[in-house]
Amino acid sequence: MSKNALTALAGVGVALLAGLVILWAQGYPALPSYAALFSYSLFSKFAIVSTLNKATPLVLTGLSAAVGFGSNCVNLGQPGQFLIGAMAVAGFGIACDLPAPVMIPLAIMVALAAGALWAGIAAGFRRRFNMDEFITTLMLNFIADYFTLYLISGPMWDRATYSPMTKMTNPGSWLPMWDGLSAAFVVSCVAFVITWVIWDRSKLGYEWRVMGQNSVFARVGGCPSEANFTRAMLLSGALAGLAGGLMIMGGMQHRFVKGMGANYAWDGVMIAIVAANGMVPTGLYALFFAAIQTGAMGMELETAVPSEFALVLQAIIVLFVVASRESTRLLINNLAANLRARAAAVGAARERGRGEGGERGASGH
Repeated sequence: MSKNALTALAGVGVALLAGLVILWAQGYPALPSYAALFSYSLFSKFAIVSTLNKATPLVLTGLSAAVGFGSNCVNLGQPGQFLIGAMAVAGFGIACDLPAPVMIPLAIMVALAAGALWAGIAAGFRRRFNMDEFITTLMLNFIADYFTLYLISGPMWDRATYSPMTKMTNPGSWLPMWDGLSAAFVVSCVAFVITWVIWDRSKLGYEWRVMGQNSVFARVGGCPSEANFTRAMLLSGALAGLAGGLMIMGGMQHRFVKGMGANYAWDGVMIAIVAANGMVPTGLYALFFAAIQTGAMGMELETAVPSEFALVLQAIIVLFVVASRESTRLLINNLAANLRARAAAVGAARERGRGEGGERGASGH
């Protein structure tokens, strides 16, 4: 097992123990609460399906943040890109009525393009006016929020409803369900594999990773940093836009409603941070956080622990994993060094013993 995996497991384990202490200190039944939490998220077919559905947007927003942060592009615009992708798919699904084999791929492309376009605005400002993408992506979140709210409260408002929302999209854009599992999860898995191949197995991904680790070295080494910055921002935005689009295509309502973004985008940012921008760790943490969020309602039902405890537990996990990552790595390195030193000492003692035995044998003759 790698050092990074040991670090992650140690951080998660300590965080879960800290959660137990908090529950006990507040007078709640700690162990039964954890049992209910994971029972309602992992230990039945319905629980697993619910967790996988919950993980779909978390995987994509986590990948979006990991691509951005890992390539030294500070993209904090996932909430806005998520909303723009969802609104674009909602508009496309309302305006077009095509057979599902045609409409579903087109809707996915619309979501990708919308998210990439919204991230591309910040990338363009950076390249043209040297504006910090940290600021522009954050500001674009507010614009996306108010713009989509304007659309669902005015031009795209379904007058048959009493709260701001669009009309329902045409059925051709709806993703199928299999025993409760939305095909959106399958789409997110395909996106995950493609992103992993680009990030870990391509020249472009290697250049992005070098940019993230040492931008000066990447530039001196001949990497087209400006062009790669734009490409990384576009991919990051496309993934967040796809997460929003799948909420429309694979959701229960098939329409854009106020507040549909929830905390998916910011949870994705948190997942990327705790995963240290690794693609595989991001996917695993997305599944883990989805299990915590899914099981929180069952925990509240069984033990009266407020479902908001899931947020507390997520924050504790981030705190312990990120804060202890370096110290845990140093501890593991020290233990490994001590083991190697002991092994070397034992080997040296054996060699001395063999040498002394050989000298005694020679003197006897």
